[in-house]
Amino acid sequence: MGATGETQVSLSDTDARSMATTPRMPRVVEYNVQTAMEAEHHLIVAHEVTMQGYDRDALSMMAVAARDAMAPDRIEVIADKGYYKSEEILACEDARIAGGVHKPQTSNVSAREQFDKADFAYDASADAYICPASQQLIYRFTSQQDGKVIRTYWSSHCEGCVLKDKCTNSKERRIRRWEHEDVLERVQQRLDKYPTQIAARSMTVEHPYDTIRSWMGATHFKMRRLKNVATEMALHVLAYNMTRVIKIMGTPALVATMKA
Repeated sequence: MGATGETQVSLSDTDARSMATTPRMPRVVEYNVQTAMEAEHHLIVAHEVTMQGYDRDALSMMAVAARDAMAPDRIEVIADKGYYKSEEILACEDARIAGGVHKPQTSNVSAREQFDKADFAYDASADAYICPASQQLIYRFTSQQDGKVIRTYWSSHCEGCVLKDKCTNSKERRIRRWEHEDVLERVQQRLDKYPTQIAARSMTVEHPYDTIRSWMGATHFKMRRLKNVATEMALHVLAYNMTRVIKIMGTPALVATMKA
């Protein structure tokens, strides 16, 4: 581990990694499979077997793969909150892919029954935030956080504010804004405008997973090592897509299309 920089060693499959799954099975040595589905026919347009036990670095990779496979000028990708990462959403935007990912709730202000950042409206023309008490939080300084440029805002009127108990326990309420926060705001605006998209995502992308798992029986891969598991998954995807196309077109039409 010291020589390779790896943080895990699996003696049964050197490429597999211990990953968090469910409360019933909190850690399983396995692979993570990423898939991208098209919404109309529920076909798998891109997939990837990875050694990463999380999804937050896979959004732009899978979105670009899906766009290249479908070859449209512009697509929209919908993913669950496990894929939320500001840098990945920005990468999608740069690739002309409209992202739709719900931001997970990581702040505890709601538990304390205090205002969330979403309760503060950003005024782009003034480069300032407007708080629930209608006070202006002005720009104060810029800093670096985890490699990102962050701008910080606060008001000088917090001390005597009648809503201070609902806002902060500190001297003043500070709001931090990433330099590309406007990209994240556009994502949230799209989700607010079309709230049913997230539900549609579940009905689209979970369907093939359940079908393939039922085919596999014990839900385990038969092969070991990343290259072999990737081949096994590719065969599952091929079989699934063929079955879907036969269901949609019928066997004679599919054969005719393949011959053409």
